[in-house]
Amino acid sequence: MSGPLRLVPDEGGSERTVQLRTLPLKRRRPALPEPEPEEQLDLSADPLDELAERLHDICADAVHPYEIAAFLESDGLSDEQAALLYGRPDAFTVAEELFEKVERRYPGQGSEFANPWRADPWRCVVRGLVFALPGLGYLLGANLFATTRMRFGLPSGMLALSIATLVSWGFNQALAHRSYRWLGRLRRREAAVCLAVGAPLGALIAAAAAYVVGGPLGALCFAAGQSCYLAAATVLLVLGREKFLLVALAPASVGAGVVLAADVPQTVRTVVLLASLLLAVGLAVRELLVCIRGGERDSVALKLPLRQEVPHLLFGLACGALTLIAGLGTTIHQAVQTGGHPVPGAQTTPTGPAMIALTLSLGLAEWLLFRYRAMAVAALRTSHTTGQFTRRTGGILLGCLFIYLTTVAALDAAATVLWPGAPALGVPQLGAMLLLGGSLWLALLLNAFGFSWSTALICLAAAGAESTGLLTGADPIVLQLIGCGTAAVVLTAIAGPALGRTTQHR
Repeated sequence: MSGPLRLVPDEGGSERTVQLRTLPLKRRRPALPEPEPEEQLDLSADPLDELAERLHDICADAVHPYEIAAFLESDGLSDEQAALLYGRPDAFTVAEELFEKVERRYPGQGSEFANPWRADPWRCVVRGLVFALPGLGYLLGANLFATTRMRFGLPSGMLALSIATLVSWGFNQALAHRSYRWLGRLRRREAAVCLAVGAPLGALIAAAAAYVVGGPLGALCFAAGQSCYLAAATVLLVLGREKFLLVALAPASVGAGVVLAADVPQTVRTVVLLASLLLAVGLAVRELLVCIRGGERDSVALKLPLRQEVPHLLFGLACGALTLIAGLGTTIHQAVQTGGHPVPGAQTTPTGPAMIALTLSLGLAEWLLFRYRAMAVAALRTSHTTGQFTRRTGGILLGCLFIYLTTVAALDAAATVLWPGAPALGVPQLGAMLLLGGSLWLALLLNAFGFSWSTALICLAAAGAESTGLLTGADPIVLQLIGCGTAAVVLTAIAGPALGRTTQHR
């Protein structure tokens, strides 16, 4: 029996027990003269007609009666109920008659339907801005790092900031995934509680990691402030408050513009940085309080295992390491070659265009993820064979990847031109950047389909190989071409067959 019996209380009184709602038995009646048309008795129609009208959309889109039967059984219709309610021997007979009653409605190429993966392009633009604008804070805090003391070819304190950034990226990636799991279960209050506990903890761990590495007091304070900002940004982004974060970044954005035009004392720069930090933290706390106080506690207790966040923690660490190698690889390579001593005329400035291009492209990357899923669902509705669907999704995947890589290349070229003192963009550097961007986008796409462990291990292996080679003196561009190139090939080999299956898009 695949469903519960439909029970209704008897209207005769509360003393009687609950009875089955059944069809009335036919009684023998004496033959009566046939009434006139206007005096026809109000006989009930076939109950299957009402069911066909109620399930019209499902029946019209079905390509086989078994689809309708599966829906009926999932709705709790058993064979006994089919006999009692609709006078048919079983649910499959009901499904076959519904399939015959309702006309087919196969969507064409240009048909519109309610696609659940529609993305607001303006929201993705805002998210791209809030990913990129925090980089302006480094212009305001550049004087906090002691450029006269070098560690691994970087100004003293930059290493502590890099470690804090890695820890924040990994921890916040896992925290965001766990919070989204709560939101996916329509428990916004529990998601807010998770963020209220996890965000301060992540900021504390990242700041402690920077303190352990060591550096000037100003640089350590900057690393602690960045950790607090990243925690607050995670809260606002998960709860869908990107515009609040854009407001919080306004003081730092305006201050960075003034710094580029005139010389500003470090005290004023620090005040501007603190203003943006306090705005972000204050807005995050306000949003958490609104969600916790306004939401109702669910009566059903639910626990989410922490082990499911481990691959996302590793993925965040791997992405951070790959990005930092792209930005600081050349500087660290020079430091390894010279034993950590600065060489006159050597480049000691981090290659910022790589960071700028990747952060600015994150908004487009997110929109393309939604676009891929929307177009894949459309292909699922219009394809007639599995082979046709596989070919269409493969073309969609290559098209989205091409658009993203073209945009990354354009942003990288523009940032290289605008960045003061940045090295000229060569073909190997451009290839390394495109391979990194393609690997990260494919990893994010596979993560969205549940391949979290595969993407985490692949990216972690690439990051580990590049880091080991960099510390042994290998050329960073060659390392990126090999590491990110291998990761991109492996991820593409996984994405093609896996996302070409129809079951992944239902």
